[in-house]
Amino acid sequence: MFCFQCEQRGKYKGADGTLLDGCTVCGVCGKKEDTANLQDEVISSLIELSKTKPNDETTLKIIEGLFTTITNANFDNESLKTMIKNPKYDMNKIWQGNEDVRSLKSLILFGLKGMAAYAHHAWVLGYKDETVNNFFYEGLSALEKDLSTDELIALVLKTGEVNFKCMEMLDRANTETYGNPEPTKVTKNIEAKPFIIITGHDLHDLKMLLEQTKDKGINIYTHGEMLPALAYPELKKYEHLKGNFGTAWQNQQKEFDNIPAPILFTTNCIMPVKDSYKDRVFTTAAVRYPQCTYIKADNNGYKDFTPVINKALELGGYKEVQKMPGINGGESLTVGFGHHTVLSAADKVVEAVKSGALKHIFLVGGCDGAKPGRNYYTEFVKQTPKNTLVLTCACGKYRFNDLELGDINGIPRLLDLGQCNDAYSGIKIAVELAKVFNCDVNDLPLSIVLSWYEQKAVCVLLTLLYLGIQNIKLGPSLPAFVSPNVLNVLVDKFKIAPTTTPEADLKEILTK
Repeated sequence: MFCFQCEQRGKYKGADGTLLDGCTVCGVCGKKEDTANLQDEVISSLIELSKTKPNDETTLKIIEGLFTTITNANFDNESLKTMIKNPKYDMNKIWQGNEDVRSLKSLILFGLKGMAAYAHHAWVLGYKDETVNNFFYEGLSALEKDLSTDELIALVLKTGEVNFKCMEMLDRANTETYGNPEPTKVTKNIEAKPFIIITGHDLHDLKMLLEQTKDKGINIYTHGEMLPALAYPELKKYEHLKGNFGTAWQNQQKEFDNIPAPILFTTNCIMPVKDSYKDRVFTTAAVRYPQCTYIKADNNGYKDFTPVINKALELGGYKEVQKMPGINGGESLTVGFGHHTVLSAADKVVEAVKSGALKHIFLVGGCDGAKPGRNYYTEFVKQTPKNTLVLTCACGKYRFNDLELGDINGIPRLLDLGQCNDAYSGIKIAVELAKVFNCDVNDLPLSIVLSWYEQKAVCVLLTLLYLGIQNIKLGPSLPAFVSPNVLNVLVDKFKIAPTTTPEADLKEILTK
């Protein structure tokens, strides 16, 4: 196998003895060699499929195939085999080829994988976009072509451009279906009652589960990236949607161990499942794990969650209320600051900036992970001055989302914009504030500090580059698939820089 698509990849020795980044025997994520190779065959099959005339059936196969190969999604070989049809292209031509070509094609492929996840969430809600769908064919077919560096760079930026359109579509799909998120305080206490934990990102799956569990004496708790669901009016109206369970996704092996409840995984972020809770794990959509029950949709998209419901009733839940504080000891979280909410208070933000009460805005967001060094983001947020705002989205926020940072003239200093799927909100806020201040986004008192782990973070980064946003801090380490030459382009054109220390980075940002 060869895989270097996530931040926590391992290292291997090349033929010349050079130490390179990547997993070659077993993925740090837990993916085995045979699974990794099957996923390469899936991509090869999709490249062949991309040469056909676009239609809904083929497009959905491509979207689902890309989605299932993102990090921590599908560990089930038998399901992967069903997706492999006529895999002609040898992916090793990319992995073992010229490092700059490998770098640029990896950016395109991993960007496509992330965008496919967003497109799938919109698709199940009935939202599609021809430009987005057609680009999956264009991007995949380009992977086997002998393109120049300039042509590949152009395609990398186009990936970011189309992903921007895809994120806008998903934002519209979610808000038109479930309403605009509202500021909502979320408890982390678990009641003494049967319950189900739902994790991942898919709001459509949550809505179906809520419908099927109402009046059954079962509470529903979000986990991980499903947390922002508690802010949507059409979801929060269900009284048995109670709160949020646990902390960051990478702590699941400890936090799911021996709990008296089932867990439903709706998207990626499943870690290798321990035997102690394997019988309580249910998966759906792109997520599969050997020996765990898979919930399949019927031809109309309906999913019968009866097995999950029965397991919850069988296990019975806790006998007493359980308090589960956040990583920093906080007992509640506040969500629901999407772009509609934040921009509705734009006049207060402008007034705070003009009066000097607000000096800077930080967007600190992205993926979390288990690799050492991610406490940087906790310390960074803790050290931000009291006259600054911190916007956040995606699962990286679990490092600091239970902190109490106070407010500026009634505006909370910590504003949770939502899932990684809601990165569009951060971009929308920046673009609209630039219009208000009549300046370029890069001239705003705004700094972006990103943490990345998997491929959805890659496509968001490509969108930021397409929009020309500069001076992004990226960590905790730079992507292994970005070659030195490609990195030089990113540094020269976009001024991307790796994170260093919270103290040094804050000083650099605030003294510019």
